[in-house]
Amino acid sequence: MSNYMYTTSVPVFKQLLTSLSAILSKAEEYATEKKFEPQVLLDARLFPDMFPLNRQVQIAADFAISVTARLAGIEVPAYDTNEQTFSELQERIAKALAFIESLTPVQFEGSDKREIVLRPGTPKEKKLLGNTYLCNYGLPQFFFHITTAYDILRHNGLEVGKGDFMGAY
Repeated sequence: MSNYMYTTSVPVFKQLLTSLSAILSKAEEYATEKKFEPQVLLDARLFPDMFPLNRQVQIAADFAISVTARLAGIEVPAYDTNEQTFSELQERIAKALAFIESLTPVQFEGSDKREIVLRPGTPKEKKLLGNTYLCNYGLPQFFFHITTAYDILRHNGLEVGKGDFMGAY
């Protein structure tokens, strides 16, 4: 089962973070080409009560890191959440990719049955087994934020399609 947990997480996070990085590069080029401030895209939202693009990217990267760290049984690294430019978001994605690429399948041994505790010691504490955590919580959260980032850019005129979203696999 450890191979399953590794192959269902690390390669998926890597594929979609890499495609998100490529989409962000296209978005920055798009802003330059159309002669508007890149900050317009970074601050864009699908709806007023939703996070803007830059926060969607931060959260997606955070989920890739936190889910894999918890499954590997190691401490979740903490990063500041202060990226305000495309280049800073690219750095954040690069950190996330470096982290998840540093993990090995052996670290995921038994993670399907490992208890994952979310928000420990709070009224929102939740305990999940690793397999449920990955498949029913971690991956859906990650996909939501990756998709929302894509949708924000597509909604703002960036010409991207499913191939851009999927990236190389």
